[in-house]
Amino acid sequence: MKRLSDSVLQDLPADIATPRYDRKTTAAGIVHIGIGAFHRAHQAVYTDEVMNQLGGDWGVVGVSLRSAAVGDQLNPQQGLYTVVEQSATAERYRLIGAVKNVLLAADDPAAVLALMARPTTHIVSLTVTEKGYCHDPATGELSLQHADIAHDLANIEQPRTAIGFLVAALRQRLRRGIAPFTVLTCDNLPSNGVLLRRMVLAFAAALEPGGELSRAIAAQVSFPSTMVDRIVPATTEKDRESLAQKLCAFDEAMVKTEPFSQWIIEDNFTGQRPAWERAGALLVNEVGPFETMKLRLLNGSHSALAYLGYLSGYEYVYQTMQNPAFVSYLRALMDAEITPGLMQPEGIELPAYKATLFERFANPALKHLTWQIAMDGSQKLPQRLLDTIRYQLSQRASIRCLALAVAAWMRYITGIDEYGARIDVQDPYAQRFRQLAAAAEHDPEALVHAYLSVQAVFGEDLAGSAVLRQALHGWLRDLYDYGARRTLERCFGGAAGGVGAL
Repeated sequence: MKRLSDSVLQDLPADIATPRYDRKTTAAGIVHIGIGAFHRAHQAVYTDEVMNQLGGDWGVVGVSLRSAAVGDQLNPQQGLYTVVEQSATAERYRLIGAVKNVLLAADDPAAVLALMARPTTHIVSLTVTEKGYCHDPATGELSLQHADIAHDLANIEQPRTAIGFLVAALRQRLRRGIAPFTVLTCDNLPSNGVLLRRMVLAFAAALEPGGELSRAIAAQVSFPSTMVDRIVPATTEKDRESLAQKLCAFDEAMVKTEPFSQWIIEDNFTGQRPAWERAGALLVNEVGPFETMKLRLLNGSHSALAYLGYLSGYEYVYQTMQNPAFVSYLRALMDAEITPGLMQPEGIELPAYKATLFERFANPALKHLTWQIAMDGSQKLPQRLLDTIRYQLSQRASIRCLALAVAAWMRYITGIDEYGARIDVQDPYAQRFRQLAAAAEHDPEALVHAYLSVQAVFGEDLAGSAVLRQALHGWLRDLYDYGARRTLERCFGGAAGGVGAL
C-alpha cells in the first residue's frame, strides 16, 4: 500500500478534512523542537487551522534532538499526517499540512542552527518534556553538571540540548543584527516561559561569563508562558492499520486524540506570530491561574490514576474509571485537596471543568496507557502533586488522597510490581530509586525515609514533614499489604479500614 503524501490528497474520502492552502508555496516561519505526538495533535493543528483561514508563511519545521523515528515517519510523507479525533460515539478525520519536514539535530546540528538563525524564523517552540530542561525540579535551577549541558557549553556550535540550541541560535542572530525569535514553550510546567527564560539566561551566562549575551537575551527575547491541554495516547500498529483501510494509504505519522483541546498563551511575542486565536487559542495577560488549574486537576489526577491504575492491573486510564472506588477517590482528590488551593481563572467554572475531566478520563475510545502517563514521574511530581501537598500542609488541611498518589508512585518506581514482576520504569532517576528500594528491603517505613531524602524531587521542606511522612508510611504499608486495587476499594469503595485511610 502506498504511503500518504501530497499526491494522494485528491483520492481521499470526502469525509476527511484536508488543507485548504497551497502547501507548495507556504514557507516555514516556525521551528519546533521535540516534534512528538502531542505537538502534532495540538499546536500544529492550531497552526494548520490559521493557515486554512488566513494563509501565511507559518509552516513548521520539526526538530528531533536525537531520535530519527519521527523524521522517518513524516519526511517520506512530505510532513503530512492524520489526526483522528475519537469520542465515545464517533471519529473525525483531519489531514494536517502545517509540518514541512523534520530535521535530526544529532546528525547535523549546524543545519538546525542555520534554520533557527534564519530571519524568516519568527518562533521557536518546544515540547521536550520536563527532563528536556536539564534542571533540578526541586530548585528550578539549571543543572550545570548535567552531562549534555556541560557538553554544550564546551561545544556550543554542536549542541545536544534544546537549551544549547536556543542560546547558540540566539547568539548567532544577535551577532548578525537579526531580530530574535520568540521562544514558545508548550510543556506541562508551571510558569513554563519563566522557567525556560531562566534556563536560557543561566546557560548564556555560563557560556559567556562577561554577561553581555545573557543581558542581550534578557532585554530582547520574549518567552511567553503557555498552558496546553489535550489527551494524546500512544499510537499503535492496529491504529495505523485501521486508518490505512480508511485512507487507502499508509500513514506512519498519524496521531489519535480526543475532541477537547485547549491552548492558553501569554500575549507576549518578540515579533510576528500566527493568529492562533482564530483557531480557538486564548491569548491572555496572565497564564498562571489556567496552568495551575490544569497541572493540578488534570495532570495531578492523571498521574494518580496512572500509578494506582498500573499497580491495580489496569492497562488504560478509562478502565480505572470503570471501578467506582477509583471514581470516588478521584472526586475526593479533586474536591477536597486540589480545588482549595486554586485561583479560579477568568471564564472558567471549576465544577464544570472537573466534570469534563471525568468524562475525558472515562472515554473508552482513548486507550491512554497508564504506563505511558507514569513515565518520568520524578520530574512530574513536584508540579503535579507536591506543590499541592505543600499548600495543604501550609493550611493544616488534608493530604490523604494526595499522599496515596505519591505512595503509589513510590511503590511503582521500586521497579517491582505486586506480583514480583519487573516494571519497565522510564524515569531519569529509575536506577537510583531501585537501589534505594533494594537497600530498604522494600520495608515501607525505610522506603519512605529513603525516597524523601532525594531532595531533587522532594526538596528539604517535604523531607522534614512528619505529617507527610506518616501519611506516606501508612499508605505504602497498605499498598504492600493489600495491593493498590484492594486499598482503594477498602478506603474509597464504602468499606472502612486501612492504615492509610486514617
